[in-house]
Amino acid sequence: MALPAVDAAFVSRLVAAQFPQWRMLSVRPVNAGGWDNQTFHLGDHLLVRLPRDAAYAGQVDKEQRWLPRLAPLLPLEIPMPVAIGAPAEGYPWKWSIHRWIKGETAAPERIGDLGQFASTLGNFLIALQRIDPTHGPRPGPDNFYRGGPLETYDAETKRAIAILNNKIDSRAAAAIWEKGLSTSWTRSPVWLHGDVSAGNLLLESGRLIAVIDFGMLAVGDPACDLAIAWVSFDRDSRRIFRTAIAPDSDTWARGRAWALWKALIIAAGQSQTNAAETAACWATIDHVLWEGTDA
Repeated sequence: MALPAVDAAFVSRLVAAQFPQWRMLSVRPVNAGGWDNQTFHLGDHLLVRLPRDAAYAGQVDKEQRWLPRLAPLLPLEIPMPVAIGAPAEGYPWKWSIHRWIKGETAAPERIGDLGQFASTLGNFLIALQRIDPTHGPRPGPDNFYRGGPLETYDAETKRAIAILNNKIDSRAAAAIWEKGLSTSWTRSPVWLHGDVSAGNLLLESGRLIAVIDFGMLAVGDPACDLAIAWVSFDRDSRRIFRTAIAPDSDTWARGRAWALWKALIIAAGQSQTNAAETAACWATIDHVLWEGTDA
């Protein structure tokens, strides 16, 4: 069955029918609304998020359950769900209403001090990891195995290396990937965000103030949250981030492999993504291959 066109008028009808207290609020699309969800402003202080596909539908209940429990224990603001909508008018999945967090996405030119940004993010992730993970969601298909073993993406990564054989140092890439594969998380699982990227980090006056989009949230191996070190940081800020996180060398190696995996599959045309990630993937590959594990 074809999905209905999800636009501002459609969202207005859903809200009016299910949450009449907000029926008079304006609805308008959010700029850069994200890949997993279609996102709309609801008035000036609320946000409506509707999964784009069945693969993302399970994220709604997860965020509704866990974000209110995590928020008081974290040093930065995170989204706060205030309502959950039901399937209606041909739209087949639950959807959510969150409080709107004002801020700008963390584009490089907006970050005031990259070292400070890296330290603040590292401290946030450490605080997240220290929260009691009891009964937290485990990695699986609903979060694309973030927090699970790298082996999940072994065949895909090796295929990407083969495709890019004449464009990258394939031997170096294979060695970095194999190094990550040779290690594993042997401690108790911890909380991880699962999609730490510039688009999910918000700034105010150049400083990191909020982390959003917890659809990939899980408890498991936190290495995937380290991938941003090679995507968004330079050598100096990468060291600052690593100092704040203080990972063991094996976890750092897996983080590097996660960064390489994502960049390779984008460069090889194996992953649909946005224009910004497509443009950045080659720089990430360079950072991973040439800047060394000590950075």
